[in-house]
Amino acid sequence: MSTSTIVDGVPPGPTMPMALQTLAMMTRQRPFLERARRRYGNMFSVNIFGLGRMVILADPALIKHTFTADAKTLHAGSQSPLRKVLGNHSLLGIDEEYHLEQRRLLLPPFKGQRMKVYESMIEQIAVDEIERWPTGTRFETTSTFQRITLRAILQAVFGASGRQLHELEALLPPWTDQGQHLSRFPQLHKDLGPLSPWGRFLRLRAKVDAILDQLIEDARRDPALTERTDVLALMVQARREDGSALTNAEIRDQLVTMLAAGHETTAHTLGWAVERLTRNPDVLARLVTEVDEGRKAYRDATIREVQRMRPVVSFAGRHTQKPFELGGYRLPKGVLIGLSAGLTHYDPELFEQPERFDPDRFYEKLPETYSWIPFGGGIRRCIGATFAHMELDVVLRVMLERVALEPTTAPDEAWKFKGVAWSPGSGGRVTVHGRAVRERAPEVAAAA
Repeated sequence: MSTSTIVDGVPPGPTMPMALQTLAMMTRQRPFLERARRRYGNMFSVNIFGLGRMVILADPALIKHTFTADAKTLHAGSQSPLRKVLGNHSLLGIDEEYHLEQRRLLLPPFKGQRMKVYESMIEQIAVDEIERWPTGTRFETTSTFQRITLRAILQAVFGASGRQLHELEALLPPWTDQGQHLSRFPQLHKDLGPLSPWGRFLRLRAKVDAILDQLIEDARRDPALTERTDVLALMVQARREDGSALTNAEIRDQLVTMLAAGHETTAHTLGWAVERLTRNPDVLARLVTEVDEGRKAYRDATIREVQRMRPVVSFAGRHTQKPFELGGYRLPKGVLIGLSAGLTHYDPELFEQPERFDPDRFYEKLPETYSWIPFGGGIRRCIGATFAHMELDVVLRVMLERVALEPTTAPDEAWKFKGVAWSPGSGGRVTVHGRAVRERAPEVAAAA
């Protein structure tokens, strides 16, 4: 592109007052953005309280250009509202060389055959919870899925058990809930005492940190440390190129980041899966048949289709640190770019009949890298994506094996904004009935 075609500044967008745009983004985000896309195309700007002028992208080529940009030009962490919530060492709050170093140290536990180690643990957690589901009465599933995903992370990632496990199960849900809401209002990040929002949040975090410090010290003294498979144990053993170990503060911040990024997001995706399946009985019946036959390709496709239709994190954000050329504009320093999963996933040029729930679009084929972005992309793609998919797969399999979901003709559940993630507005409500559990032969279990 020649420099004569480059326009300095940001692209046009809706002209309604900032307050109304902010309200629309928090309550009716996709309809608001779809109207803007119809008028302005796949790159436009909105004006949001606390964020200012934000450039929205919904074009895979522009998304690729942004995800693959130089890390010194675009930051994702330094200006992130999550930095103060998760800690200065959080993978979501750092950039450039420090981010790459931490990512290299944290990625190995989430790769390859190690996922198999966690599967049986997550399966047992899911069985214990789903076997307590009430039958014949409508109930919300999201809260039960949150218990599953919380315990899964605490055991597989934190290596917690016994008293420490139960203490963290009590402390972390209110901490993550407060953190989501406070991340939207940086002006509240002032400790005005234990009754102030930020004061309550910091005191909860101090209690969490005290337990994590004990878990870290226990791991360092554990004579069987090298045999442990939890992520905390692997972090304790990790070494930088100069041979130094991670500090307690670094380990704590990364542990709570993994929890914040993987606990509620996975639970909300499971809630959306229930919401989608009960409104698409043909898909549900096919999944049940596949589970009974010990196969999983259609379940894999269904997970990806749920994430396409109901991305729980609607944006990946990048902040310009210097002028950045994008889509015919030279964006100035200090602009937030929002790469929109919510718009890209519903583009009829990318996904035929995007409003239709159709797992066959991903059956035995992977989605395009920059068209399907529930985990972000580039060097900042979520390191827990493989873990999340495995967890979604195991919990859905256990659910389909053990209970029959009752289809419904109720309207689609609304999108509910939780501060960072979007959840089913009614909590993924469902009525279930018991199923006779079939014994799974070893070869069938391995296939599933």
